[in-house]
Amino acid sequence: MNRWAWLFACGALTPPMIAGASAASVAETARPSATVDFTIPAQPLSSALIAFGLQSRIQVLTAGEAIAGHQSPAVQGHLHVDAALALLLEGSGLVFEFVDPTTVVVKPPRTAVLTPPPAASKPAATSLAPVHAMGLFGREGYLSDGTSGPTRLEADLSEIPQSVGVVTRDLMNAQQARTVAEAVRNVAGVQVIDTSSGLPRFQVRGFRAGNGMTNGLPNSIAGIGDLPPLIGVERIEVLKGPQAILGDVSSNNNFGGLINLVLKKPQREPIHNLTYALGRYGDVELGVDLAGALSSDGRLMYRLIASGERADHTAQGYLGPRKQYIAPSLGWKGRDTAWIVGLSRMVNRMPIPDHTLLLGTTLASSSPPGLLLGHRQDHTQFQTSRAYYQFEHAFNPTWLFRSRGQYVRELGNQQSWLFEVLSPSGDLSPVANQHRQADAYYALQNDLVATVEQGRAVHTVVMGWDYSRTRIGRVDDRQAEWDDEAYNLFTSPPLPPVHSRTLASASTTTFNEPWVTDSGLFLQDQIKVGERVDVLLALRRAVYELSIERPDGSTWERRRAHWVPNLGVVYKVVPGLALYASTTSGFQPDSTPGKNGGPLLPALSRQTEVGLKLDLLQDRARLTVSGYRITLDRRTVLSSPTPPYYGIPGPGQTNKGIEVEFKGQVTPGLNVSANYAYAIVRHHDPSPVTGAPRHQLHLWGHYAFQSEGLRGWSVAAGLRARSHAIGLLTDGSTTFRNPGQYSLDANLSYRRAQWSVTLGVQNLLQRRLYGEDFDETFVPLYGQRTLLLSGTFAF
Repeated sequence: MNRWAWLFACGALTPPMIAGASAASVAETARPSATVDFTIPAQPLSSALIAFGLQSRIQVLTAGEAIAGHQSPAVQGHLHVDAALALLLEGSGLVFEFVDPTTVVVKPPRTAVLTPPPAASKPAATSLAPVHAMGLFGREGYLSDGTSGPTRLEADLSEIPQSVGVVTRDLMNAQQARTVAEAVRNVAGVQVIDTSSGLPRFQVRGFRAGNGMTNGLPNSIAGIGDLPPLIGVERIEVLKGPQAILGDVSSNNNFGGLINLVLKKPQREPIHNLTYALGRYGDVELGVDLAGALSSDGRLMYRLIASGERADHTAQGYLGPRKQYIAPSLGWKGRDTAWIVGLSRMVNRMPIPDHTLLLGTTLASSSPPGLLLGHRQDHTQFQTSRAYYQFEHAFNPTWLFRSRGQYVRELGNQQSWLFEVLSPSGDLSPVANQHRQADAYYALQNDLVATVEQGRAVHTVVMGWDYSRTRIGRVDDRQAEWDDEAYNLFTSPPLPPVHSRTLASASTTTFNEPWVTDSGLFLQDQIKVGERVDVLLALRRAVYELSIERPDGSTWERRRAHWVPNLGVVYKVVPGLALYASTTSGFQPDSTPGKNGGPLLPALSRQTEVGLKLDLLQDRARLTVSGYRITLDRRTVLSSPTPPYYGIPGPGQTNKGIEVEFKGQVTPGLNVSANYAYAIVRHHDPSPVTGAPRHQLHLWGHYAFQSEGLRGWSVAAGLRARSHAIGLLTDGSTTFRNPGQYSLDANLSYRRAQWSVTLGVQNLLQRRLYGEDFDETFVPLYGQRTLLLSGTFAF
């Protein structure tokens, strides 16, 4: 069985090689001239071709039925790429033919089904049925075949007994997505909740998703971290269900799933791309993506990504965003060892999002959409610095060692006006609010991976230990009540800057938040039994230590350990159709102080999921259908919206639903991404469930014209819709109806070999759109049609 983690790292650090020759006969123009260090143990041919694609960075295309049932011998050494592939196919009766320098077709002899396109027409090759390999991440289209999240190793999605949503680079580009929040809407069951800080809050299957992961490593437990721009992201994975098995202990829930960002890596193949975007109100964004070899042998590589954005103002009149991002990284790939080290720095100053206030108990009572609420300088600023490394070493074809780590420090500062005691006449009580926070966290992960064959079964065993520590430092909340004459939203003069009020008269609360240390021992066995059955067994002994500094200076400490099991089975009925069932566990320490100052008890959850994964249209598309039920034993209710903050334990909840996802190429030139989620969320008490629409639908289609006269032109359109949700006012008892809504987006693109340009429009019908979860003090508002001109230039 292939060692996915090592092979992926090697594949990611190795540039596309010049293509090889056919096992039968090859044109001299396609014969490669390069050799590669191969380490592929004996295994089923399907997974051996995955390993070949990863190590050589060559796209392998074939039909699943053509390779089903075949075994391949071990291939190891410094070999010519066509020689290595010929050894893998030895005894199978199959032949191969290189379509272009980076694409090879494996097929039965004398077949006319897979007709290779001309060498210069790379995109057309994707209409061929591919091997399900992570080496195909770079192919055109919306369909991804692999994931690095759920098993801590690179794995074929069809062999994972759970639902995993993957947003590819091509899908992000086609939609002109600029943020993670825009991209993850392509995954069923994901909600993006807009907050007054300008940072989104994510929910998966009805639970907050915490702060997720970066390159498979848990981020800060705080769940408020800033996320990098999409120019630095290779793909986005949404792992459904509890993920405590991976060591994610985000204090803002991870029972429904988490979001894993896979960052771009150094590579030998040169990249020199400039990206740009121009929007309304002086919105300008520029970015550069550079990569290539730094040594003559190509083993030392680099990546440098930088971007900046600024805008004059928002629709309501707040000062526009100011964002900067830079991320250099180095990579080295030897015969048995590979490593990556990287840094990133983000400074994001974001205006308070455009919003309205409810002056009554319905949306009909909202304040006028063009009215500036507060001062034009109200904003949130985050400064985030990250350092990380990835290291892998293969001792032999059986044993592999992996180590990963990251350190992140984040500073946050928010200045804004809040409003209390709202009335239909517009009379209210302004409150000047200033919030400062500093936190730091680091995470380490070490795994030993072994591949063992036992009869018809092939085991990939992962034994690991991980450690993470998070501390939120000094938190400073300052608020000042409006002590002048009565204030009316419509007739009073504009409010002054926040700092002019908080410095003059402020109620200040400064305290230390808790620090949390989480560690765990991890044991996992992926068992492949023949060609039809895949079993995933995983067990983690999670240990967390929590320390809270009381107001009197004393310390309250708590240490807890808990066993977290996962079990899943995949059964492949026929090639291309897989049924699966799984049960996964959630375990979350609660760092929220209770009313007595001590920490609250941890929360436990369990998910049961069943589903199917069906490859369609000659493996160019995939349909995933999943049904789930998640039970949570307790939840925390925040009792005080102002300092001193504390929580009280509340009853649990049960979430269940059905999700459907379709991604892939329907016809030549037409790529489609579609998802639908039906969800029911119920608390174990009479309290209302807010921001939980029963139905959500997202459709997107992109068509590239195939005729010679229109070649290069493409059109795209998308629909986002949801049913109504329930809102709750800050009194904790009054509910209101947040009606269902829909919006339409569209764009027109023209692409050449070295450049592209896209003109897009969001909210084409200029409908009044609201967020999914809010109260009367902050109602996110999207009522305007938005134009965006974006493009790329390769130099």
